[in-house]
Amino acid sequence: MKFALIGYGKMGRLIEEIAQERGHKVTSIIDIDNPQDFDSDAFRSSDVAIEFTAPHVAYGNCLKAFEQHVKVVSGSTGWMGEHGEEMKRLCDEEGQTLFWSSNFSLGVTIFRALNRYLARIMNRFEAYTPSLEEVHHIHKLDHPSGTAITLADELVREVERIEGWETGLLTNPDGSTEGTTQTAANHLRLDCVRRGEVPGIHRISWNSDADCITITHDAHNRRGFALGAVLAAEYTATHSGFLTMNDLFDF
Repeated sequence: MKFALIGYGKMGRLIEEIAQERGHKVTSIIDIDNPQDFDSDAFRSSDVAIEFTAPHVAYGNCLKAFEQHVKVVSGSTGWMGEHGEEMKRLCDEEGQTLFWSSNFSLGVTIFRALNRYLARIMNRFEAYTPSLEEVHHIHKLDHPSGTAITLADELVREVERIEGWETGLLTNPDGSTEGTTQTAANHLRLDCVRRGEVPGIHRISWNSDADCITITHDAHNRRGFALGAVLAAEYTATHSGFLTMNDLFDF
């Protein structure tokens, strides 16, 4: 298969390495210095473009790829809240294809399934109050993380007494904090920590006066995310529409 890369930072380079290990060819690499290469034969020849950039440019990158009739796999977070419905419309009504996920890790996909299952159980036990914490490296621009938002949304859908979620306490790289630990009783509190070079930790706790139940996903490195993005691209090459990890892994 032929892949294009949009964004050539740490993730882009790792995705390139894994794609080549799996026998694929990277035909085009677009970064901040060569956006004109969207309009090139090399880019147009790609079966799929994998996009890992920043929230403020991801939407435009997808539109530029669509203009060249190239399918997109995007792992950029912090932009789908504003543009998600438009992306779905372009896929449903104009024949474009976007595979989007807040996290491509197989481990996180399994963790999401555990979160939904546990939430369905805990819906019966009102003595337990849920909370969520995400920890990421100091270079991450958005907070909460896209993965944390996905986990929070899925939990809220399963638990009748929880009507929404709120951002709680943000711990900055220098150790200072902002925000609050006080949230509405019917809302899930989502705390954020920015520390060192942490690839990503997501922790969901259910606390009662008697005990606490906690599930955690702790990424050791970025390789799992990159492999998942390549697997998603392989899937996207033969599928169409607005796609997610739920299409790739049905559990």
